[in-house]
Amino acid sequence: MSLVIQLLLMAALIFLNGAALSEELRVNITRDMDSVTVKHEGQEIRIQRNQQPGNELAPLFQKTSRKCPPFCIQPMKIADGVETIDEIQMLDYLKRVSAGDNSVLIIDSRGEQWVRRGTIPGSINIHYKKLSLRSADEGDIAEILEKIFGAHRGSELWSFRGAKTLVLFCNGMWCGQSPSNIKALLRIGYPPSKLKWYRGGMQDWENLGLTKVLPK
Repeated sequence: MSLVIQLLLMAALIFLNGAALSEELRVNITRDMDSVTVKHEGQEIRIQRNQQPGNELAPLFQKTSRKCPPFCIQPMKIADGVETIDEIQMLDYLKRVSAGDNSVLIIDSRGEQWVRRGTIPGSINIHYKKLSLRSADEGDIAEILEKIFGAHRGSELWSFRGAKTLVLFCNGMWCGQSPSNIKALLRIGYPPSKLKWYRGGMQDWENLGLTKVLPK
């Protein structure tokens, strides 16, 4: 192969690599943020938006008219003192957790059948029924509060001084699972200021083409 041909091939490869890089960064998260790297089950995951212009929603998130009840539209404010957050705030919390901030926990409140289809990287799954005073054993709830959330049980009352800030989500504005978790935690006495609700959930996460992960 002649030197000229080799140089032409090298130039073509450089051009294609540059084009691929431009394509990769064309759909940013914000003007100043192209991606966020977080840790999920010990592995680094890069969260970014889908880069394919023709990408469409998965069929499960295309439905517009789920039966209500139970799939009723949730209010923007779930309870006094509980902050409703958006995707940028969720990414900030995910970055904090991945950087080693143990005071924050991201919780997917959905059932296993939904989680198997994909979840937000950096989250853990705690089914909403595990915190329900109607369906869960008080001992199991107490174990979650102490061992996972960092609350402390005194002789009579719970102390949440050292408890984590919980960021909860489920399938979106038509899903009642994370709201059920939040309401149950409030009844137990969890401070509203330590509860954050990503109302958009997986519906909005999918709408924006953001990275999701499948459980092992």
